[in-house]
Amino acid sequence: MAKKPNFLFIITDQHRADHLGCYGNPVLRTPNIDSLARRGLAFDEFYVSCPICMPNRATILTGRTPSANGVRQNGIPLSLDAVTFVDLLKADGYNTGLVGKAHFQNISKLDASLGAPEPPSVKSAMSVPQPGIDHDRSRRTRGVDESPMPRDDALWNATREWRTGPGYDMEWAGQWLANPDYRVPTPYYGFDHVEVANGHGDWVGGDYAVWRARQDPDIARKIGPPNGLDKGGVTAPQAWRTAVPEDLWSSTWVADRTLDWLEKQAGSNDPFFLFCSFPDPHNPFCPPGKYWDMYDPADIAPPPSHGHVNRGEPHYLRTLRAHAAEGRKHDDFMWGFLAGERHTREILALTYGLISCIDDQVGRILAGLKALGLEEDTVVVFTSDHGDFMGDHGLMLKQGLHYQGVIRVPFIWADPAGIAGRRSDVLGGSIDIAQTILNRAGVAAAAGMQGFDIAGAAATGEQPGRAGLMIEEDCPAVHIDMDFGLRTWTLIHDGWRLTRIMGEETGELFDRNADPHEMNNLWSDPAARNRLQDMTGRMLSERMRLTDTAMLSPFVA
Repeated sequence: MAKKPNFLFIITDQHRADHLGCYGNPVLRTPNIDSLARRGLAFDEFYVSCPICMPNRATILTGRTPSANGVRQNGIPLSLDAVTFVDLLKADGYNTGLVGKAHFQNISKLDASLGAPEPPSVKSAMSVPQPGIDHDRSRRTRGVDESPMPRDDALWNATREWRTGPGYDMEWAGQWLANPDYRVPTPYYGFDHVEVANGHGDWVGGDYAVWRARQDPDIARKIGPPNGLDKGGVTAPQAWRTAVPEDLWSSTWVADRTLDWLEKQAGSNDPFFLFCSFPDPHNPFCPPGKYWDMYDPADIAPPPSHGHVNRGEPHYLRTLRAHAAEGRKHDDFMWGFLAGERHTREILALTYGLISCIDDQVGRILAGLKALGLEEDTVVVFTSDHGDFMGDHGLMLKQGLHYQGVIRVPFIWADPAGIAGRRSDVLGGSIDIAQTILNRAGVAAAAGMQGFDIAGAAATGEQPGRAGLMIEEDCPAVHIDMDFGLRTWTLIHDGWRLTRIMGEETGELFDRNADPHEMNNLWSDPAARNRLQDMTGRMLSERMRLTDTAMLSPFVA
């Protein structure tokens, strides 16, 4: 590479690691993504910093944990004061672009207070709800206060910064509804070019929705369950056969716009960084066209832990099981829910269809990269913002529990000048993405970034200098009639997982070397006492290392 390397960063949404052929899935066909693994490094031990969209996307951009960057949960936008690795690349002369799902700010006007008084300036209409999801029910069960108290001063909160209003409404779906020609102002967290496709299923908004409506003025009559086609016997919740055709699907649009942007870079002498972000395979489950029945549920076995109940399960999971026994399903929103074998097989088959759709579009993008003469100068990265339970212990979706399916994601680093066709056991995570890209670009990181260069570590065979990989999740008190939130911490080290949930006397300790499906909680096992003490000490040590150092003392030389 004569000039600085280009970067094509491909990210999917709610896509667990073992939902790829190159990560061992025996049914799912992903030849194009698999080709990246063959020509690059595939990391087998790669974990998110938080298994929720906004917190982990903020971690990817900043190289800082959710507790450090402030995006602890969905609904808290990334501060406009945050320095992202994209800012640093831009300052070094990179052309920067984002196509697809961003989700660095709120898509709807429902902020993270979830019951705290709203500022009068924010008391406005909600964005269009996603079909198939009972938003009204979710607000009722969460006890959201519909009559907020006025805020006459800014002293009610520990900080005067309330990330809402002008500057923090750039991804709000209503912007495009009010003005179809609206574009996110740039630079946007370092991105000079932004085309947005926010949302999921066949309800995806932003620039994509405007384009789709212009292609098909009758598109509103093809969106959502009421307009769906014959489902052929599928009965799983949040599943419908969309009438939106493949050529108008969000994944197709993301690939189209990615190729258009890459074509503009082909004639430039400047290096580029492109964030190519697919909204799928996130729920709801409605793959378009041929992808709906591409996979037969009968061919897909549920995870081995599907019907298993662990000793000492967390209170949240015990509550879910108790509610299921009473006939209360909780399967119509974004929180985790329990699914029987039939629905698990159906959801897996539909999710595989969504992933195959993405893989076909990745194939188009890689072919275009080669045709444009950019392949030999471009590092291609593939990952996801978090995973999905997808049947682990009978669960679907995400929130509050840290089984492997939701915290472990794929990470493929295909560098034309780097290692090819190798697996890596280097323990890494989304916290490391910023540092890995910056090191490869030869750009210094910002003070306070907390990750490591894991591609460099894989080349040397050395593990990053940390006590373990820390995962933190801070969910609000909105879960199925529960009166508390879920603050969950996990440490990964040497194939073991330690998880603690605030307010619970016991936790989880799994040896995934001997128990890959996490079916034997060793927390109370006397034979594992030394390991429990070691992992607890490591969690404390890593939490201390991750203390924010962004605000440097003026007396430091």
